[in-house]
Amino acid sequence: MNGIDEPPAAPDGGGAWVGRDGGGVEVSRHGFGGAPIGNLYQGVSEEQARATVDAAWDAGVRLFDTAPHYGLGLSERRLGAALKDRSGYVLSTKVGRLLVPASSSDGRDEQGFDVSADLRRVWDFSGDGVRRSLEESLERLGLPAVDIALIHDPDDHLDQALAEAYPALAELRARGVVKAIGVGMNQWQAPLRFVQETSIDVVMLAGRYTLLDQSGLPLLEECARRGVRVLAAGVFNSGILATPRPTGTYDYQPAPASVVERATRIAEICERHGATLPQAAMAFPLRHPAVASVVLGARSPEEITANAALLSRPVPEAVWDELISEGLLPKE
Repeated sequence: MNGIDEPPAAPDGGGAWVGRDGGGVEVSRHGFGGAPIGNLYQGVSEEQARATVDAAWDAGVRLFDTAPHYGLGLSERRLGAALKDRSGYVLSTKVGRLLVPASSSDGRDEQGFDVSADLRRVWDFSGDGVRRSLEESLERLGLPAVDIALIHDPDDHLDQALAEAYPALAELRARGVVKAIGVGMNQWQAPLRFVQETSIDVVMLAGRYTLLDQSGLPLLEECARRGVRVLAAGVFNSGILATPRPTGTYDYQPAPASVVERATRIAEICERHGATLPQAAMAFPLRHPAVASVVLGARSPEEITANAALLSRPVPEAVWDELISEGLLPKE
């Protein structure tokens, strides 16, 4: 783990080990997703970004995830500054997109982040690209090392990611440069190939193992068989599960009526047993033995505090029993 001063604090709610063959790291059950402090969808001030990371730390969060993609490096810069004088944390970043100067600094980023488009993203899953990406991430973070390196969204570059990016990360792991390696994606089929064909330690799976979408279950089952841990992200399916009654989008699109109806039925069952929809949405992935942590993006201290409070309260077993009996969750 990184840092130089105080001894490591215990992860919130106990930790889970990510890694194999005597290596790896322990991650907290509640992870911090750094996309929102990279100005995802709307701007966040420097003060609010720092206060959000501070609130996560105070809540016992010790897993922090970021990526060059998030705000064209802004998330990495902000997260690194907030963690600089701390120790006992696990830091994850990603490879696959290099940031290079744009031909013009006019305009705003067109990939969902409220930042100036003075840089542009270039896909690169080559071995040299992986090494350069990590070096540049460390420069932005202002930290000596990261703990986990994830191959980020190689959907259209899968063969190269398997043949070049993975071996480069495996070499860095063998040298002790990083402690664990893996892949982070919004689909489950490609990560399944990594689990079956390589020796990765971890998969970050976004949105494919939630109360509304369990399509990623085959991946989780294979991870459990092979000792690969899962970091569950996107557990609110972009927003519909984030409030006591379903609102917002589903997978970043307007939610179909059938999905809203299903989410409403789940919410009603939760309420009958003294739980809430977002509470169950966070707790559900952790019921699978492959899942080590739920990674939740946050843009304010209030969001951190609310999520931590919900995660600390167990969901009554009767909720899961009724959801299964009503056919809203699979029996597995």
